[in-house]
Amino acid sequence: MRSRFRSDRRLTVRMGLTLFLLGLLYVGFVAALIVLLKSWLLVVVLIGAMFVAQFWFSDRIAMFAMRGRVVEREEYPELHAVVDRLCAIADMPKPVVAVSAMDMPNAFATGRNPDHAVVCVTTGLLRRLEPAELEGVLAHELSHVAHKDVAVITIASFLGVIAGLIVRFAFYSQLFGGGRRDQNTALVFVTVMGVSAAVYALSFLLIRALSRYRELAADRAAAQLTGRPSALASALTKVTGDIARIPTKDLRTAQAFNAFYFTPAIGKEPGIERFFSTHPTLEQRLAQLGRMSVELGEAARPGAASEGH
Repeated sequence: MRSRFRSDRRLTVRMGLTLFLLGLLYVGFVAALIVLLKSWLLVVVLIGAMFVAQFWFSDRIAMFAMRGRVVEREEYPELHAVVDRLCAIADMPKPVVAVSAMDMPNAFATGRNPDHAVVCVTTGLLRRLEPAELEGVLAHELSHVAHKDVAVITIASFLGVIAGLIVRFAFYSQLFGGGRRDQNTALVFVTVMGVSAAVYALSFLLIRALSRYRELAADRAAAQLTGRPSALASALTKVTGDIARIPTKDLRTAQAFNAFYFTPAIGKEPGIERFFSTHPTLEQRLAQLGRMSVELGEAARPGAASEGH
């Protein structure tokens, strides 16, 4: 069944290109691992097992890390009502609804496909947002599910995670066992570290570029579905401002999942690191929503968020 979230061809092309380029890196990376471990069977088993674990259980991993739990309609009737309404408008399966007991206002979607997806909001978000703002945020997260970019980011992140682990493994193995190895073995370790570091750096850049675009695409899709770009803009402004007031040290755990969040957990105004951010700047997102508000004639349609599409 096709969702009524408007398709984004540019997002689809970017997702395909990112996976293709990462696939090329993946082939070279596996070849390097085979040289290191001298067993293609062991490499295939290890990589395959870790991929299955991350892809099939990514929702559980994210929920555990962010202290999220599934909530029933009786416990959060208003939250379920908003998700029900948006899913009906978008003509898509309803995801599992979860809440994280965190004061940081945020939301995220995870899962391998629309039939196995989770949308989670924090208690801090529920407490701070007005109903129209919450609807905009949830529409944003549902668009990630409908466009399947959550699954793509999960797959794309896998290679970077493995490459980072191999760099650490090779580094510490060489550091603590270097005296017991001959020159050829040491050269293999250095080579694998170099290849892994290059793979990690390239995958890091590719994932960030895709992640920034998919956030803009989700903002567009949410604004088109609800018909109220200003409500989403208001939520963005409010959430970003509140997160900026949280000390950086209190956000460190959450920052590992920035690529999945509605707004990144950044405790201060980013400097040069904005070029490596998982999200476009607040100014870029607000400018896009401002243009959409004019295009949709929002001022003339105050009840647009409740209309069917």
